[in-house]
Amino acid sequence: MRGLSIWNLGRRTIFVLIFLAVLVPLFLPAPRTVRITPEVRVVYDRIESLRPGEIVMLADEYDPSMSAELSPMNIAVLRHCFRRGQRVLVSCLVSNGLSLVESELKQVAAEYGKKYGQDYVYLGYKPYPAIVIMSMGEDFRDPFPTDYYNTPLDSLPMMRGVKNFQSVAFVLTINATSGLDNWIIYGAGRYKFPLAAASSAVMAPNYYNYLQSGQLFGLVGGLRGSAEYEELVGRPGSAVRGMFVQSVTHLLIVALIVLGNIAFLRQRLRRRT
Repeated sequence: MRGLSIWNLGRRTIFVLIFLAVLVPLFLPAPRTVRITPEVRVVYDRIESLRPGEIVMLADEYDPSMSAELSPMNIAVLRHCFRRGQRVLVSCLVSNGLSLVESELKQVAAEYGKKYGQDYVYLGYKPYPAIVIMSMGEDFRDPFPTDYYNTPLDSLPMMRGVKNFQSVAFVLTINATSGLDNWIIYGAGRYKFPLAAASSAVMAPNYYNYLQSGQLFGLVGGLRGSAEYEELVGRPGSAVRGMFVQSVTHLLIVALIVLGNIAFLRQRLRRRT
């Protein structure tokens, strides 16, 4: 029975099994079995309820280290908005996420033939997020007299008549930083606009109390939430694939733990007899 022991398998064997559990599902069709949770569906439904031409603000605050979890959500929301004809205003108050957010924005805009300055605007980054958020609550032009490309906001057709948060349908912050608190406290708390959040999985449990209190109207948590949104949009991508890989790997780990415990119990029984 010693042959069933996890340690007798050898660490290298276990590492190879984990490697295969990650690699093989990448080449298999991912089952679309993600259950849609109410806190994710409400974000989707809010965009569905908007008229073409209304503006959705995306406050993207993540960097490449969190892109596996949050980039799929950003891309899925952009596809949803552009498909329905909504316009998008994007900020990134994390300096090392600027180019990542820009590339995703350009990628999806190109898919739908959207034109910069008319269908979407990228504000970019300014330091001191709490101060920037409060300034935007008064006028976007206070912290951002020009956009990310140094173009004056007033020269962009989309920004004509757009002054502050009251000019957008709602704000969705896709966030892997403590800056999410700034959006709740200094943004929605102060200026009373509808706010939803998409956060990393490890952060999400901390924000369900804000969802229950109504300070957030929706909450998308981690890779699972991104996969749910991809399913709702009808464009399964890296999040759905990632959930499949994650599920297979977790099943293998559970199987190895169960196998090791069975071997341990059998050994104890043999020693007693």
